[in-house]
Amino acid sequence: MTTESVASEREVKGSSRQEALHAAKVEAIARQLKQRKGTGPASFRKKSPPHQVPKRNDSRRNDEKVDLGDLDQILDIDPVGLTCTAEPAVTFDEVVRATLPLGLVPFIVPEHKTITLGGAIAGCSIESMSFRQGGFHDTCLEYEVITAKGEVLHCSPTEQPLLFQMIHGSFGTLGILSRVRFKLVRAAPYVRVTYETYDTLEAFQQAIWRHFSAQDTDYLDGQIFSPTKHVLCVGHFVEKAPYVSRYDWLTAYCESIPRRKEDYLTTYDYLFRYNRGVTHVKPRNLLARALFGKFIHSDSVLRTANRFHRLLLPEKDPPVIVDVFVPFSRTAEFMDWYHREMRHYPVWCVPFRRTRDYEWLTPRWWAGISDPLFLDLAVYGLPQPPGRNLYKEFEDALRKVNGTKTLISYNYYDEDTFWSIWNRDTYQTVKQRTDPDNLFRDLYTKTCKAALGL
Repeated sequence: MTTESVASEREVKGSSRQEALHAAKVEAIARQLKQRKGTGPASFRKKSPPHQVPKRNDSRRNDEKVDLGDLDQILDIDPVGLTCTAEPAVTFDEVVRATLPLGLVPFIVPEHKTITLGGAIAGCSIESMSFRQGGFHDTCLEYEVITAKGEVLHCSPTEQPLLFQMIHGSFGTLGILSRVRFKLVRAAPYVRVTYETYDTLEAFQQAIWRHFSAQDTDYLDGQIFSPTKHVLCVGHFVEKAPYVSRYDWLTAYCESIPRRKEDYLTTYDYLFRYNRGVTHVKPRNLLARALFGKFIHSDSVLRTANRFHRLLLPEKDPPVIVDVFVPFSRTAEFMDWYHREMRHYPVWCVPFRRTRDYEWLTPRWWAGISDPLFLDLAVYGLPQPPGRNLYKEFEDALRKVNGTKTLISYNYYDEDTFWSIWNRDTYQTVKQRTDPDNLFRDLYTKTCKAALGL
């Protein structure tokens, strides 16, 4: 037997063992659901902290828990077919560390290392290749889903396609993701970033449109520092770099953007360049950074906030953290309102390609949009003045420009308004198949009521 055939046989045996272990984990979760005695509600326990804005009175902390911590293995990397198959509790940090030595990475890598594959799908994660690919969920090929009754389903764009599409943005309310297969892209060892500065939003948007139309770069995002300073960050894979920058201690990446014309990072460091904070970085004091900067990042902050949630500010006072999606042609109208009413900078800007009219948004909502491109505008750490609910003001302003927001933070929609945006008909069609007894709550109740302790 040749060396190659021995290695191939070991691969097959290793793959079979991984599949057997995965099947056993899925069976254990399915059995727990089938045998459970309680009436719910239930939510999930993972090893990574939830990447939603921590809330002081979140009643989901008291839910019965379905433990998904064991679903944390990469099952297969196919360097020929350019795919990865993994369990949902695998973090993007783990995926990148496994694929990058093969010259591959996921198309969309969310900005924080401990975001999980399942969390990125359920919460619709995007990043700086979204101007090409849309969200991470748009690069997924198939899912395995465990229903609330313990049934194991397989879905893809051709097999149970509505279930496949509706899992995106469902926040764990339609079932449990237990396996994901998604696309990979070839990557070089380094990323060269050039910074294009524009005085006006119009010029900034024209530059975005040029790169979007030409598809002449690998990565594209930006920061709006004021009404007269907009910086577009244009990233290209490169094989060699004259130097590399690190932003994991005294300086955060977002602080370097307005100061530089060009930068080089390893591909790994580029993908997680915002792990210490997209725009809102603490500590700000240089001495405190020297002492603690290495230890304060997304994972540590979220773990601490969730563990000591009783010390968080009451619901009427928390700083605003919000991601909004605005049609490209309506951005100027929205930003006029933002500069007038909010005036908090910088604002992170990610161009997002419209890959399909998602089934989880209503036809009425889509009817108002002809744009092939959205801008995701992310605001972090905006203080709330006394007597104002800025989250509600964002929701009202977005309705005027046919925009929407992610549901990761505080949500104040009334139920009718919520279901005028999110598609109740398609949602309930899948819900009846996967969670007919509402064990996992419905999307409105989970994100707009239970999250606030209502």
